[in-house]
Amino acid sequence: MNISKFVIPEVIFGPGALQHLGENAAGSGASKVLVVTDTGLLKTGWIDKVVDYLGAAGVAFEIFSAVSSNPKDTEVELAVERYQTACCDAVVGVGGGSCADMAKVTAMLATNGGRLTDYEGINKIHQPLPPVIIAPTTAGTGTEVTQFARIVHTERRLKMSFISRSLIPDIALVDPDLLTTVSARMTATTGIDALAHAIEAYVSLAATPLTNLHALNAIRLVFGNLRQAVADRHDRQANINMALASLNAGIAFSNAILGAGHAMTHQVDGLMDTHHGEANAVLLPHVMLFNLPNCRQQFREIAQAMGETGSGDALPAAEQAIDAVQKLTEDIGLMQSLTDLGLSEDQLQRLTDNVMQDKCMATNPRMATPEDIAELFRKAL
Repeated sequence: MNISKFVIPEVIFGPGALQHLGENAAGSGASKVLVVTDTGLLKTGWIDKVVDYLGAAGVAFEIFSAVSSNPKDTEVELAVERYQTACCDAVVGVGGGSCADMAKVTAMLATNGGRLTDYEGINKIHQPLPPVIIAPTTAGTGTEVTQFARIVHTERRLKMSFISRSLIPDIALVDPDLLTTVSARMTATTGIDALAHAIEAYVSLAATPLTNLHALNAIRLVFGNLRQAVADRHDRQANINMALASLNAGIAFSNAILGAGHAMTHQVDGLMDTHHGEANAVLLPHVMLFNLPNCRQQFREIAQAMGETGSGDALPAAEQAIDAVQKLTEDIGLMQSLTDLGLSEDQLQRLTDNVMQDKCMATNPRMATPEDIAELFRKAL
């Protein structure tokens, strides 16, 4: 086994974890935090609790809520300006992956300066970030524990990738109770995102025994709980298990990276402004089938984690894993084609060109040519 690196932030997990926000913000040395959230969450009551917990700990705050479902570079500029004019010294992200990504890159620019494009790529950050605390309100992105952030470049209409250990938050406050205000549709799309993270991390060229433990557990938890979580938004145990699945998947892919599936969905998100999980639901089975010749044994193990009882040689069981993903996306009511998302064939060349520049392609288990990617997009239409 080769030596590998494995990094995660401090994690506080469990129902009621949000109440520890104030003490942890104060303990990080913060005197005034920029709370990055979105307008939808302002209506749920969670930000009122955030304000109460910060106030009880003597930490001042400024709220920034101009965050899109696919956060944009123009929004980051506004957030950094708010951070600086309000004299903040820490960032708290409360929300889904969009809010978490916004919080991380806002902290990055606040101390590193320059333009967002200066940090696109791998390990471009040179100055320490202010304290960053993330409290996720969805179970899917796992961004609260990762070294990644994705922001849409509005002119190029693609998702820029920022990858650095510096982007790993200081503290992840994972409170499953925050999932109770998420719709069934959002629960479905974010849950499939967690599944895609886990599957791609497990077959990644950078996978290790440490990442595999988290990836397989995430797969087990998604298949054991996502249908119920979508069907009954008040099932507390299903919410707890999905929050844990998202956390496990985030830990796995932050360290093992991803593959062609996410390289493709990033481009669809940037061009179409769709929800990330919708694109994952469509593309994941196609990418799994493409990767099958290079990871039959891994897919057999994935099928077992899903609860499939494949027998015999690896190929039938591996195919069961792909079928199980397809059936899950159908059962929870997600779209089944890129055409349903509004994509047309005349957009495929642009998407393909962008995919080949995505850093996730480096760890896909099977080398893909531009022609391969274009064909995968075409099959998913």
